[in-house]
Amino acid sequence: MGTPINVELWSKTEPRAKTCTEQVMQEMRRIDALMSPYKPESELSIINAKASLQAVKIGSELFSLIERSIALSRLSDGAFDITFASIGYQYDYRKSQKPSDQQIKAQLDRINYRHIILDKENSTIRFAKEGVRIDLGGIAKGYAVDNGIRIHKNCGIKRALISAGGDSRIIGDRKGRPWMTGIRDPRKKDQSIIVIPLSDTAVSTSGDYERYFISNGVRHHHILSPKTGKSVKKTRSVTVLGPDAVTTDGLSTTLFVLGAAKGLALVERLEGIDAVIIDSAGKIHYSSGLMPPTRSDDAKNPP
Repeated sequence: MGTPINVELWSKTEPRAKTCTEQVMQEMRRIDALMSPYKPESELSIINAKASLQAVKIGSELFSLIERSIALSRLSDGAFDITFASIGYQYDYRKSQKPSDQQIKAQLDRINYRHIILDKENSTIRFAKEGVRIDLGGIAKGYAVDNGIRIHKNCGIKRALISAGGDSRIIGDRKGRPWMTGIRDPRKKDQSIIVIPLSDTAVSTSGDYERYFISNGVRHHHILSPKTGKSVKKTRSVTVLGPDAVTTDGLSTTLFVLGAAKGLALVERLEGIDAVIIDSAGKIHYSSGLMPPTRSDDAKNPP
């Protein structure tokens, strides 16, 4: 999945710890092989190659995740849209390459989740328009993390953390203490701007510093607006807390695209979800379930 995987756990025996961790890593590799857009033999790549031409039969696992992605698209009025890949595949952040304005204009109408036609009875997918592609990068890592946590629970592990890049899920606590999760300062690589104590929760962060390049003073990053086919400019970072990593992963991308005002308005409608949004000016916005940290001068001079 192009991201480092981290597993931390407490176990009564070292052999069980090693066995459970290896099972998690095997699951990560399995999901990568299934959902990678870069491996031509993956089920996702087969969809992208054929679904514009014909209905493609797919497994229930991938069908369900695409179905969930479309539900999030509907909830967010298209802010989350896995068909962003119809233009997104033309970006190469390692080589500092991006599509031209003419290329974006020619392909922009391919970005629309409504082009995805699912047939639940026959478990097939097809695209209503030629040139449509999908990418599950905004939700698949969260899915993999959730599956890893399920494996740990089946192993009898009661305290653990699994992370895949910016997506993490925690079960239990750190033997009586919370897990301390830092939200990175988007413009200072080794500094946390906020630290949140957590237990039994999932947390996902999407940032404009994860995959990007700067050209002529403009930052081009991997979170694209479905409306423009270009990098979102009004947000630097979004962190979402919730019950499972599929939910937080998908929502962190969604809120990034929506921006602070619309993003927090959506969060307030969702039960069990909180968020921290850092906008393009560096201002930090909190959902109502999270209290901003008290500064030292505020503590000394209460209102």
